[in-house]
Amino acid sequence: MRIIGIDPGSLRTGYGIIESDARGELRHVAHGCLNVAGRPFLERIGAIYRDLAQVLAEHRPDTAAIEQVFMARNADSALKLGQARGAALVALLEAGLPVEEYTALQIKKASVGAGHADKAQVQSMVRWLLHLDKNPQADAADALACAICHAHHARTQQRWQAAGHV
Repeated sequence: MRIIGIDPGSLRTGYGIIESDARGELRHVAHGCLNVAGRPFLERIGAIYRDLAQVLAEHRPDTAAIEQVFMARNADSALKLGQARGAALVALLEAGLPVEEYTALQIKKASVGAGHADKAQVQSMVRWLLHLDKNPQADAADALACAICHAHHARTQQRWQAAGHV
């Protein structure tokens, strides 16, 4: 199963693509950041949609995972983040992908083992889990962690189904 994870942001949207086999082994495919900083806000939203659609066309994931919006102290920032997330969701849904949403706490617990891990811990663990040569940029690492979270959840769901619990 090929999974794309998305860490939405109104300045940088991270993406990470992994593959997970039947045994739960993870393999890195690609990662990066859609850097839209320095443009007017509406242009940034359009660029997130278009650039993510291009990534999806190139890598053809089977499913998607995206981080849920958290409650920010600044309402304007939260609204902008929500709109950036919306642009990413539209790109994912238009590509016909099933989408799962995870909180930052769920993502960190599944990838690092601690729900309150910092950015450096996420980067290091993602590097280790995916056998990368160096730590990915923070937004890309968060997106890869989101994909890893989904891989773990999907594998657990498959086991439950196989055991007749679902």
